[in-house]
This record gives sequence, structure tokens and C-alpha cells, in this order.
Amino acid sequence: MPFTLHWFQIISVSKNSVQTVICVFVVNNAGVGLVGPVEALSLDEMKQVFETNFYGVVRMIKEVMPDMKSRRSGHIIVISSVLGLHGVAFNDVYSASKFATEGLCEGLAIQLMNFNVNVSMIEPGPVNTEFEMKLMTEVSKKEFVGADPETLDHFRTFYLPTQVNLFQGLGQTPEDIARVTKKVIESPQPPFRNLTNPLYTPIVALKYAL
Repeated sequence: MPFTLHWFQIISVSKNSVQTVICVFVVNNAGVGLVGPVEALSLDEMKQVFETNFYGVVRMIKEVMPDMKSRRSGHIIVISSVLGLHGVAFNDVYSASKFATEGLCEGLAIQLMNFNVNVSMIEPGPVNTEFEMKLMTEVSKKEFVGADPETLDHFRTFYLPTQVNLFQGLGQTPEDIARVTKKVIESPQPPFRNLTNPLYTPIVALKYAL
């Protein structure tokens, strides 16, 4: 039966507040990016990405899964990324965090079938927002101490301009992603993988065909 889906921005959620809510479904949209030559990125920066993108998902799932299993009903939706399906240069750490999330959820999806609990991944391509463009501008000014000149030149003269054009030309809007997510939530048999941008379907298919 169709229903009205209301979206709320949650600034912070305590462990106790999660445990007191009966979750019919949960959407995990936490995520941070990290771009640049990996040799110039600190371990602390990398850990922060995994803390949010991977362990943030783990913590939320651990809180809602016991109740869903006991009720034998529920739907866990994770906003992942197409970069969790194929790696992209200079997005090494971000891709790794999304690959980890994809692997976690693949395993859980099989396990939770016995409890009638669904797991779905929403996998956007580039999403064009002011935040992304601001991030690109800030990254272009960063020194990236530790990277060799050839790598830095490739990063600044090829990667960054290409990414800006990609986001502006092929990027989806947050509303596009929300519509796909709503459709998945309302589906009586929600699929596990949900690429939001059909332009990426052949790219992902080619990877697994090789």
C-alpha cells in the first residue's frame, strides 16, 4: 500500500533513543569524502572516513537488527555509492570504505533472509551539490605534502577538471536519490542493489564480466 514518506534531518541520535523506537525501516545516510593522492593523506584522515562510512553503518545496524529479527520484519537501507562497486583514482580510501560497507551488507542480506528482514543498497553515481563543488575548490588548493610532482600534476590538471565536468554534466540531484530510495522502501520485494544512475550500469557490468 502506498504511503507518505516524511524525511527528517537527524542531527544526533543517542543509543537509548534508537532502542526505544520500533523500526519498520532505517535509512543510513551518513558519509564523508576524502580525495587526493593516498601517500599524502594521513592515517587519521583515513580513520575518520572509515569511522563514519563503515563503523557508522555498523553501529546503526547493530542497534536496529535485534528488534527486526525478533519481529521477523524490517528493512535496512544503506546509502552507499557506485564507488563501492568499482574504484576510482584519488578516491582510494573513500572507495575502500564503501567496498567494506558493501561487503558487510552482502553478508547480512543473506543471513537476514531467514528473519524476513530486507537489506538494500542505494548506489548513487555523482550527486551534484554545492557541498561537492566547494569540496573540489578546497581540494584544488591543498598542498598534499608527500606526493610526487608527476602525481600532483595529474591530479590537478586532469582529475579535478574531469570531476567537475562529471558532476555538472552527469550528476544527479539529492531529490533524484530520495525518489529511488522511496521506491525501494515501498517495494514489496526490494532488490539488494539499486544503482540510481543508469549510465553506470554498463560500467559496473563490464567490471564483473572481466
